[in-house]
Amino acid sequence: MILHKLGAFAPLNQPISDTMALLALSYRIVISIYGAWITARIAPDRPVQHALWLGYVGTVLGLIGVIAEGNVGMGPRWYPISLAVLAIPQCWLGGKIAETQLAKAA
Repeated sequence: MILHKLGAFAPLNQPISDTMALLALSYRIVISIYGAWITARIAPDRPVQHALWLGYVGTVLGLIGVIAEGNVGMGPRWYPISLAVLAIPQCWLGGKIAETQLAKAA
């Protein structure tokens, strides 16, 4: 919403361009890895598996987004597909980073 208000994104009722979608994808990657890292850090055990569950949920929600977008044309078709495809690898990475940090601290 902030990026819409700042004019970095098109108004909500207009499709986004490839450039806008790439911007959104890049900050979502960072946020997803960080969210998985937090999940893994607070997990009582098996930090990577806890982070991966976040990825599974993200994949399901991403697939719902692919279906919902259909051919509505609110942005490039690759964008919702990339969200679904990248959810698990991003969360795995966040979990592995946390696991490595936890192992070093032990």
